[in-house]
This record gives sequence, C-alpha cells and structure tokens, in this order.
Amino acid sequence: MVETTGFGVLIIVLVMAIVTLITRWGGVYVMSYVPISYRVKQFISAMSGSVLIALLAPLALSGDNGARLALLTTAITILLIKKPLPAIALGILAAALYRQI
Repeated sequence: MVETTGFGVLIIVLVMAIVTLITRWGGVYVMSYVPISYRVKQFISAMSGSVLIALLAPLALSGDNGARLALLTTAITILLIKKPLPAIALGILAAALYRQI
C-alpha cells in the first residue's frame, strides 16, 4: 500500500509514467517484427476506431444531456466538414453552452 500523502503521490505518478513508457515502447518493439501489409494496415485503422467507440459509447449511454449534445454536435460537424479539430472544438463548446444555461 502506498500512501497518498507526501512522496507517495510522486511514487505513484512515476510508476504510472514508467508503465506507460514500457507499454508504448514495447508496442513499437513488437511491431518492428511485424511486416506492415495491407491487412495489418486495415487492422490498425479498425483498432483506432474501435477504441474511440469504446470510449464514447458509455458516455452516450450514461452521460448527461450536455455530453450527448457534445457527441451529436461533434458527429454532425465531422460529417459536414470532415475535419476533426473544429468538430471537437464545437462539441466542447456545445457542452459548455448547454451546461451554462
């Protein structure tokens, strides 16, 4: 058990940083042995989308109306202008305005 006061917090953050670096570098190391074929590219593309859906689905189901409005605004914007950064910005703005009212 690590105390969450004093240096305990620093130790927790350092351990999390080390674990994150190991997993990221480990993934790069493992993928250096995998030939990047067309099927591998398709798999990697599908993985990124599935991770995004896995993060957003619970928010859509259990989030408040501000979160749902942000998701809807982002989805509509990305379909219309096909640029992720403005879509995300508009989604954040929609949630902020909804929650302000």
